[in-house]
This record gives sequence, C-alpha cells and structure tokens, in this order.
Amino acid sequence: MTEEIERKFLVEGNGWRGLASAVYFCQGYLSTIKERTVRVRVCDTQAWLTIKSTNQGITRTEFEYSIPVEDAQHMLRYMVEQPVIEKYRYHIRLNNLVWEVDEFLGANQGLIVAEVELSHANQQIVLPDWIGQEVSDDPRYYNSNLVSLPFTLW
Repeated sequence: MTEEIERKFLVEGNGWRGLASAVYFCQGYLSTIKERTVRVRVCDTQAWLTIKSTNQGITRTEFEYSIPVEDAQHMLRYMVEQPVIEKYRYHIRLNNLVWEVDEFLGANQGLIVAEVELSHANQQIVLPDWIGQEVSDDPRYYNSNLVSLPFTLW
C-alpha cells in the first residue's frame, strides 16, 4: 500500500512536446464508485491492477499489483466499463520532479493534463510555463470519470 499525493493541471501550448517520448497506455475500470476505483492497465508488455481509495484533498491510498498481460487484455475486452481510456504518457523530469503528461485519445481526444506526485501535500513546486489551470479538485478530470462522461461530450 502506498499513499499517492498528486496535483493535476491542464496543459497549455506545445512547450512540453519534445521533452520526452510517448508511451501508449490502455486502461479500463472494473469499478468507478466514489469510495474506490479498480483499474486494469496495459503498457507495452506489462499490466497492473490498481485499487484507489476516495480522495482526501490531493491524497489517497493506492494498491497496485502486476498481473499477466493476457489477463489484463481479457478484462479490457470483456469486463471493464466502456469506453476504455487510451492515452499517450510522457514522463518529463524538471526541478527534481517527474511530470506525467497524458495526451488522451479516442472518446477523450483533445484533453491533455499533467500530473505531478509530491512527497507531502504542502510541497512547493515550480510550475513549468506549459502548465495551465489546476484541476486537482475537479472530478471531471479523474480518469475514472472520463469513462462515464468523456471529454468529447463536454
């Protein structure tokens, strides 16, 4: 079990492009209820099952387990809520932090967000110039909610 402390922002412009290469993710949700989400994710030749608690501000409990890719692909095909979340992720290292920029595809095409994990909730950070509005407290931007209300329908 780990504690995830994360802030999320909209991305503006293209200043982040070229700072890292893209990795394709496909993920789906077995549960999207407020008290807990259960996600299955595939990236290349790896797969994970992740269980997250409800947010307490920008903090929540997270359990993550490696699972066989074949099992994850079966779940994505037959068991998860639709649509699946497809995105390219870019890991950008700046100022001793790793920014994860997600460029969404499919039903969430056009949405680009950046997340940064922190060591504590009050950690001060320097925002890159391509970071826009903070959306950490806006549930519309939770990946689990992008299943039931995709960005292209806003």
